[in-house]
Amino acid sequence: MIRAILTDIEGTTSSISFVKDVLFPYARRALPGFVREHGQRPDVRQWLDQVATEHGGICSDDVIVETLQGWIDQDRKHTALKALQGMIWDAGYRDADFTAHIYPDAAPALRQWHAQGLPLHVYSSGSVPAQKLFFGHSDAGDLTALFSGWFDTETGGKREADSYRRIAEAIALPAADILFLSDVVAELDAAREAGMQTCLVDRLQDYPQARLGDDAHGHARVTGFDQIPLG
Repeated sequence: MIRAILTDIEGTTSSISFVKDVLFPYARRALPGFVREHGQRPDVRQWLDQVATEHGGICSDDVIVETLQGWIDQDRKHTALKALQGMIWDAGYRDADFTAHIYPDAAPALRQWHAQGLPLHVYSSGSVPAQKLFFGHSDAGDLTALFSGWFDTETGGKREADSYRRIAEAIALPAADILFLSDVVAELDAAREAGMQTCLVDRLQDYPQARLGDDAHGHARVTGFDQIPLG
């Protein structure tokens, strides 16, 4: 029995290309100006100092910015980078420079599950503030009210079973009652190890080569939210 749903964002509710082609380049371009203007704010400085400490005490903000831009190019899942990106994207959303892509089948399903009383939660490598911005400024409107909880990499890595155990504890449900949706098989493997039910969202727009048979590692597989079985 499914009593809650936990969903990934990129490649699951939303296209990988939006993040790669819109959000990442926007943050990369804006980083130097953002750090110059806001680098002494405590909520910004803590993340810049964390990057500096991890790289042997870098003291120049210009070098820190170059490091962060390199991490964007590498799509590195670093908590400091994700936090700073979220702050930058906040301005982009507020200025209506873009809205967040949502697959046409995702928003109706999320609304239906919420209406049925199923608690919905998000687990993404993007920071919690960035997640809320994403769903608050989506192509389908403000969807934030549909969600009961938000989790990011401060909970732990998405390919680590303990992260999903912590989420189940936070949701206050047995892991077996939670369905995790993701496009990444390794994440689903970790969730299943923690006891969660799993479903591979294998969108042809993001993964032209369908992942079938052994490639799906035994996870239920769908190509859209309208196919997800909840029974």
